[in-house]
Amino acid sequence: MSEGLFTQLLDLACGAFLLAAVVVLWRRELAAIVRLFALQGVALAAIALLLGLYEGRWGLLVVAVGIGALRAGLLPYLIRRALKAFVAERDGSHEGHEEARETQPLVNVAASLLTAAALTLLAYAVARPLVELDPTPATRALPVGLAVVLIGFFVLVTRRRALAQVVGFLLLDNGITATAFLAASGVPLIVELGVSFDVLLAVLVLQLLTVRVREAFGTTDIDDLRELHD
Repeated sequence: MSEGLFTQLLDLACGAFLLAAVVVLWRRELAAIVRLFALQGVALAAIALLLGLYEGRWGLLVVAVGIGALRAGLLPYLIRRALKAFVAERDGSHEGHEEARETQPLVNVAASLLTAAALTLLAYAVARPLVELDPTPATRALPVGLAVVLIGFFVLVTRRRALAQVVGFLLLDNGITATAFLAASGVPLIVELGVSFDVLLAVLVLQLLTVRVREAFGTTDIDDLRELHD
């Protein structure tokens, strides 16, 4: 693969990776947010795949397949199953409809998109010294990974639904993984496997906690649960 083609394809994959994170801030339906997370998983797998093909590292190709299976397949399936279970339990009631949407995020959509733009600019400013040290195509895309880390953290702290916060946590993890790939041209297979299993375990625990909270209090809205504590 030539450097020009690699650069174009990598820019396309990184653009899709960042765009998916930004659109999560725009959408309120949790099912749509989960689909966007799955698409971001595909873009992340594409980044690893392109790095593996360009550098001739077969281990990265295996990592890319694992990332695609886990972050574009298994994790979205687990979140989608938890969401469908609650909606089915409510049987189309008003509560079920409300739970399937992020109706009142702490920051509205317009302010969230402006914040995403500001965080992206901040990521480019922070990563600029690193890019100047080693201006390779992968390093030049490093700000994208940092921007998704910041956007994922923003989603985590501003969304009120527990499942939306789980997606924010996973966006944060995707950003960290992309940053590792772009900064170091990938990570060893055993390291990525260990991190992936940790993320899978965390999602399973969070899903279990969400189900238990929903069964006990009938909602996963953080503000409602805080009122119960008060």
